[in-house]
Parts: sequence; C-alpha cells; structure tokens
Amino acid sequence: MSVNVLYRTSATATGGREGHARTADGAFDVRLSTPKELGGAGGTGNNPEQLFAAGYSACFLGAMKAVASQGGPKVPADTTVTAEIGIGPRSEGGFGITAALTISLPGLTREDAQALVEKAHQVCPYSNATRGNVDVQLTVA
Repeated sequence: MSVNVLYRTSATATGGREGHARTADGAFDVRLSTPKELGGAGGTGNNPEQLFAAGYSACFLGAMKAVASQGGPKVPADTTVTAEIGIGPRSEGGFGITAALTISLPGLTREDAQALVEKAHQVCPYSNATRGNVDVQLTVA
C-alpha cells in the first residue's frame, strides 16, 4: 500500500512517560506523566493514551465530515466523538491498547448515523492504522 503524503509533522519526546514532548514547530508542547494505574505518580502532565484519544476522536469526526461531503447526511455542528483508550498487558506478552469510540450525531436517525460511522471507519486514517492491530469498538450514542 502506498500513501500520497500531503502533510508531514514531527514531534520529539524526551524522558519517556515522565518527560516532555514537543512538535518541531513548537505549536504543541506538553509535559508527560505516567498514570498511577501504570505505576507512575499520576502527575499533572498528559500521557500518550490521552494524546491518542484526542487525536483519534478529532480525526474520526473529520472522517465523518469528509464522508458526508460526498453525499451523505450532514454532520450536525454539535456532533461529538469520545475516544476511550485502554492500555494493559497482552496475553501474548508486552502491552497493547484498545479503543472505544462513542459518537453522538444529534438530529440524525439511528440508521443514518450508523451508516455514516461505518463509512467514516473505512476512511479514517487512525481507523486504518489500527485495523487488525487494535480492538476498536464503535458505538452510536
């Protein structure tokens, strides 16, 4: 599979989960801390799972808008996508993540909302990147 890259960005992390991450352009700059559930102090910084949740939810909403622009029902302005990301040990060893997206499309019929979500899941870059590797659950609220 090839990708016609239209945009690139980069970020650098130092110190791992108890460190710091920053994009090359400085637009995103975050302190990192490990949650207590993973053996950390649970400080005021963010963790990679939170960053993944924010990215996936925003990207999925964008995918729904892209699908809708090609003739589907319009995405209501008050639409929300909430991504819940889990992390823990895998039975095969190492660690793995899970993802659960809850999508609220006020004003759309359940049938239209479900169809839009399923189409978006096929085009969303995060969904494509995780497909076959991460258990992703989709729920229309």
